[in-house]
Amino acid sequence: MRINVTFRHMETSEPVRNYVEDKLPKVKKYIEEPVEAQVVLSVAKKIRHKAEATLTAKGIVIKAKEETNDMYAAIDGMLDKLDRQLKRYKDKIKKHKPLSGRERRVDRTIYTAESIDEGHQEPSIIKSESFQVKPMSVDEAVMQMDLLEKQFLVFTDASSEGINVVYRRNDGNYGLIVPQP
Repeated sequence: MRINVTFRHMETSEPVRNYVEDKLPKVKKYIEEPVEAQVVLSVAKKIRHKAEATLTAKGIVIKAKEETNDMYAAIDGMLDKLDRQLKRYKDKIKKHKPLSGRERRVDRTIYTAESIDEGHQEPSIIKSESFQVKPMSVDEAVMQMDLLEKQFLVFTDASSEGINVVYRRNDGNYGLIVPQP
């Protein structure tokens, strides 16, 4: 497990770093290797201590954060949240049969708004990236969207191999967009 600890608005503290590096590997019992962990520890107004973590492993990303008046309590709370999310994820994965199918390559491009506003023929590209998307069921897509704390998720449906979109509605329910051929 690779752990990267970042301190913001506070002095670097080796005891706190060691505390995170000792406690965080205990959550890897729920997920497969390799695991990367980004932990950001910050202090605001000298009383609000915040611990945020992002775990990346085998195609899943899990985020958790906790804010208290003590850094060690914030770290413990964040680790508890990670533990609960990973346990819930593992339980859901056990209920689903593994789906076989082809992975699809997806390209994402980000454009600048100024290039469109100024009347240029072609918008300027800020960032472009490609990544593999594994097929998943609608339930898995909703679970992944919840774990990532996103409002929508574009995914490849495992049964039809078509691209679908699942999104969170204003009333708290979920919607599914299935394009027709």
